[in-house]
Amino acid sequence: MIEWIKYIILGMIQGITEILPISSSGHLTLFTNLFQMDTSNLTVFLMLTNTGSFLAILYFFRKDVFSLISRSYAFVFMKKDIYKEDLSYALKILVAVTPVGVVGLLFEDVLPDDLLTVGVALIITGSLLFYIYSNRHFEYNKTIGFKHALIVGLFQMFAIIPGISRSGITLTGGLAQKIPLKQALKFSFLSYVAISFPVSILSIIRVSDVSEPIHVGGYLVATLLSFVFSYLAVKWLYEYVKIKNLIYFSVYCLVVGTITLILYFI
Repeated sequence: MIEWIKYIILGMIQGITEILPISSSGHLTLFTNLFQMDTSNLTVFLMLTNTGSFLAILYFFRKDVFSLISRSYAFVFMKKDIYKEDLSYALKILVAVTPVGVVGLLFEDVLPDDLLTVGVALIITGSLLFYIYSNRHFEYNKTIGFKHALIVGLFQMFAIIPGISRSGITLTGGLAQKIPLKQALKFSFLSYVAISFPVSILSIIRVSDVSEPIHVGGYLVATLLSFVFSYLAVKWLYEYVKIKNLIYFSVYCLVVGTITLILYFI
């Protein structure tokens, strides 16, 4: 029963922290240590629960995703010039996800995921959010161009480090270039959909290759809860959060990062 409770908690944590700018990988590393859980299959668990988050975001932005795909197809194959901007936006998403895709493949198995790394990375995430909060009085009126997309992609590379929030670092990249919050959020999450599609397929393959026994029921429940809580979190974040609210996430990351470092050293 205790094991089930642990997986339920981890699924909820993944769902919420994947969306909010507070790092899902950092929180899962922290809580698996606190729960003294076997981390030999943690990568597979992270990828599966990430699939739950991916499906939730895909469902939330389903109209945008379908529109981008269908209109890009119409422009390329049916020569409908009115959809040129849609293809351009889709290409910007590909530009943004290419750096993190390459870096993820190269360094996935060599990055440390201990409490020291997580603690330092959470403090960095909190500091970046505080920087954006402190400079929030800029005029946010730019539209996303290919240069902006590339810079967001370069920021997003660092999200492979446990404790560096993917949504937080991409928001930082977007807002630092004076992209409006709603535009930056939408671009961040659509980029997440693009990069998570191949990752989700890879997670299914990896589950079938796992030789050690895994808690199948726990993994499935955690993935389902990840879907539910990711959907609720993205709905709330997209509809209600303003730039000035980033101070709360900043303080949270700084506090949790400090606590994580204390746990590492004691």
